[in-house]
Amino acid sequence: MSMPSDRRSRKRLATRQGISDAATRLFIERGFDHVTVDDIADAADVGRMTVFNHFPRKEDMFFDRDEEGREMLREALRQRDPGVAPIEAYRLLAHRLIAERSPAVEFSARTQGFVETVKGSETLMARARAIRDELAQVVTVALSECAGRDPADPDARLAAGLLMATWTEAFIQANRTFRQTRDTEEARAAFLAVIDKGSVGLKAAMASTPYV
Repeated sequence: MSMPSDRRSRKRLATRQGISDAATRLFIERGFDHVTVDDIADAADVGRMTVFNHFPRKEDMFFDRDEEGREMLREALRQRDPGVAPIEAYRLLAHRLIAERSPAVEFSARTQGFVETVKGSETLMARARAIRDELAQVVTVALSECAGRDPADPDARLAAGLLMATWTEAFIQANRTFRQTRDTEEARAAFLAVIDKGSVGLKAAMASTPYV
């Protein structure tokens, strides 16, 4: 009985990915604000309602992997070695993602199109800021839980805010480096340089907390 369900799940995921891929291609080619849901439905060869069944908002088709980011941040603390402090676990996560050539930290000609599309749309920029805030809340809760503190712990909120500021700046610097040099390795190095520098400051700020 599980096979039909699995097939349905795979088909649903494939349809969702097809819609997202078609939408992203159109957004990059034409600009987010110049693409309609009907354009996306036609490009993905699905009905308009099918698009909305998978994505309540148009911008969700562009930022379709943000839930993976949330889970990655949670798992960084859940799976860390007991001897590794929570703040250090996030620094190590950045290094692991770079070492594994994760798409989450890709800096290339392809990703430049993604960046430029975001910069060209107020709607996407607003959603990007909202996602950053949502990720900070995820980190706040994850930090609080691993220290046995209240989910609204002010130290955890401060640490999460500083962490997100560091990662945001790391992405900005890495993408700027790639635009200037067209060198992916230099961009990766720039990303990690900011992560490491920010982690030093973060550890100093959180010195009297259970997060370091």
